[in-house]
Amino acid sequence: MAAHLAVALAARGRVRVAMIDIDPQGSLAQWYQVRESRLGTEGTGLTLAQISGWRVESEIGRLRQSHDIILIDSPPHAELEARTAIRAADLVVVPLQPSPMDIWATSATIQVCKQERVPVKMVLNRVPPTARITEAIAGEMVGLAASRFGNRVAYAGSLMQGLGVTESDPSSIAAEEVRALAREIMQYLNRKAKAKAA
Repeated sequence: MAAHLAVALAARGRVRVAMIDIDPQGSLAQWYQVRESRLGTEGTGLTLAQISGWRVESEIGRLRQSHDIILIDSPPHAELEARTAIRAADLVVVPLQPSPMDIWATSATIQVCKQERVPVKMVLNRVPPTARITEAIAGEMVGLAASRFGNRVAYAGSLMQGLGVTESDPSSIAAEEVRALAREIMQYLNRKAKAKAA
């Protein structure tokens, strides 16, 4: 989700987007390497930092000087690095599949967000086309984003090419889902910035 969002947000124009991969799996960094080999260092349109530990906070501060948006891909549980990322965030976006297990698994992250007083948007991911449980679970969730990602091969296919789905298949339903979430996030951040300025 972080990779697709980064590409969609960077495509909005005049928005400098950085990504920080603090997840030990390093999936975002691996995707970026594929992207860089395909498009060249200057052609990625994004900045990536892969770090961990005590350097997370200083890297966030450094990137804030030169970027409009910083997306941080963190581990799915509340480790020290994830807490640091949450503390620095204007918004935490939590992707989860429409299942009780996924909701229960996010409870530690939600608790840290509450402790740090950082707002959360839950985004349903890999949503099957027809499943009653999706709507039942959606009705129980607080902070649920209006946007959701369907269970679509296009997402994985584009990542294998080092692209976002908005680049590989711009007229697809998957691409529109990503653009809708990007719009929703930007509208939220713009409202928050205006309220802070007032």
